[in-house]
Amino acid sequence: MTQLYFKQLLAGRDFATNAPGAQQMENFVYLIGDAETRECVVIDPAWDVGGLLDIVAKDDMKLVGALATHYHQDHVGGEIFGITIEGLAALNARNPCPVHAHKLEVPGLCKVTGLSHNDFVAHESGDKVKVGNIEIELLHTPGHTPGSMCFMLKDKLISGDTLFLQGCGRVDLPGGNSEQMYYTLTQKLSQIPNDTILFPGHAYGGSHKEMGEVKATNAMMKVKDLNDWYGLRGR
Repeated sequence: MTQLYFKQLLAGRDFATNAPGAQQMENFVYLIGDAETRECVVIDPAWDVGGLLDIVAKDDMKLVGALATHYHQDHVGGEIFGITIEGLAALNARNPCPVHAHKLEVPGLCKVTGLSHNDFVAHESGDKVKVGNIEIELLHTPGHTPGSMCFMLKDKLISGDTLFLQGCGRVDLPGGNSEQMYYTLTQKLSQIPNDTILFPGHAYGGSHKEMGEVKATNAMMKVKDLNDWYGLRGR
């Protein structure tokens, strides 16, 4: 049986300890790979690319790709709130590899990172990315941004800024859409099996939890109709 390599890393604690803003933003970065072939990918590499590559090297792994949940700078690098955050551009310079993203997100990713369309592999929902013998399914989950994605890995769901243990991603930023987020949560992610472990993009409310508990305790997952949703989140 293929052995999974999986790490959840908190910016400002596990790496990027000296990066301005990292502790306040509480971003999670994920390393996923095949422990037998020693290949891995990184999800949302930001804040300290050198630190992430050091972890990969220390674990005797080879980084062969990156996946982006969405284009916001705290997940892929760029300038925000007067802070310059390392991300995909630095990774491309130090460890060139394919960057996988939803096709609707690629224009935004190019804009904030300075990379070109040729640096990305544009995907549809349902596509799969293999690293060694580990398969990752890409799920289009719009709402926070037009091309936001979650990544399904056997009994794990890496949700980026679509869904947190408490609450969900903002819909009042450029590209956000309240109605799309409502349908993503109530029609798509509500169908994820209850024993799947949710791993979010930020440590808002904790690091991980079973989806059954998230559905039962997260108000955003319990709304019954769109009017209730607007009451919680606005239009």
